Amino acid sequence: MPLLELSHVTTYRYRQPVAFGEHRIMVRPRESYDQHLVDASLSITPEPQSVRWLQDVFGNSVAVATFGSRASELRFESHCRLHHDPAESDRIAIEEYARSYPFTYSSEEMPDLLRSIERQHLDPLRVVDEWARRFVEAPGGNDTLGMLTAMTRTIRQEFTYVGRPEKGTQSPLETLARGRGTCRDFATLMIEAVRALGLAARFCSGYLYSPSAGERRRGGGNTHAWVRVYLPGTGWIEFDPTNGIVGNRGLIRVAIARDIYQAVPISGTYIGPPGSFIDMDVSVDVRLAEHSHASSVTALRL
Repeated sequence: MPLLELSHVTTYRYRQPVAFGEHRIMVRPRESYDQHLVDASLSITPEPQSVRWLQDVFGNSVAVATFGSRASELRFESHCRLHHDPAESDRIAIEEYARSYPFTYSSEEMPDLLRSIERQHLDPLRVVDEWARRFVEAPGGNDTLGMLTAMTRTIRQEFTYVGRPEKGTQSPLETLARGRGTCRDFATLMIEAVRALGLAARFCSGYLYSPSAGERRRGGGNTHAWVRVYLPGTGWIEFDPTNGIVGNRGLIRVAIARDIYQAVPISGTYIGPPGSFIDMDVSVDVRLAEHSHASSVTALRL
């Protein structure tokens, strides 16, 4: 596995010193068979009154910081090194019964997957349903992995990526109508479409990097968003509709959740006069560690 160095710095600026409420920070990459955290650090300025770590219901690592002083700038710096094993789509092994769509999850798995199959957005005219069915009705649509791959690559080809620094996510209906969006918009659309077909899907956020020289990817800006779909045999599989990629190649997982609002990297409040907030700056850098011999990995500034 190549050794990567990751830096994520977020800075909030205010017109005068303000007080800070509790902040939740979700920037620590997850441990798994394909990514192993070597070391990690989190520094916060001004120095918080307390920092405690917890695991949420999805197993994500969350730091909770409280503050006792005022400041005109709030800064979070996360640095880590991790081994990451880029897995290609040909390493996906699906149980024979699930290779053809439709199929039914086993009775042992279904109780734990139900909430990841439930729809999250209203679709009274079944617009998302109709869009999702086009991939089932297309030639080869009964091939489960092929159908999901086609959906992933169609979003990459037919929708325009437009960066949007503002908070919030478009609904799937808005993304379909506008034909454009951010990585989180595309992930939300695909999750809802996959669930419309009765499959379990989750939102995934983390970091994006280029695994080989000359390979450019779109998305990110601070963090990146993609989709995980549960397929028996391999389990949760990554699908990145922003880049049309199947597998975890170039994707570093940080947070996995049923809904996008459960995977916000940094959230919190401040107390101050109206108009106190000036701006926020985010800088993310992923690069090959200097002493690593896996020279095929290059840095991509997000």
